[in-house]
Amino acid sequence: MLVKLILFAVLAGLAYNFWRRHMAPAASMRPSEARTLLGVGEEASADDIRAAHRRLIARVHPDAGGSAGLATRVNAARDLLIAELKRR
Repeated sequence: MLVKLILFAVLAGLAYNFWRRHMAPAASMRPSEARTLLGVGEEASADDIRAAHRRLIARVHPDAGGSAGLATRVNAARDLLIAELKRR
């Protein structure tokens, strides 16, 4: 029984750590920050947002010499703005 409890605690900790690293950036970013990061205006369409994301991620992706943290923020900005467009 104790082994199951410890295993559950470890798995819960790993899941929380994954969420905090990969999902939290989108929750903490404001739409105005996302627009500034991607370089798009308030009236940008989904295609404009995706094109700006594509241009920026090509420069900041870790495979291109950028950082994983910045790539995560760029992806979060795209996701936030696309979600905002869908809510309208």
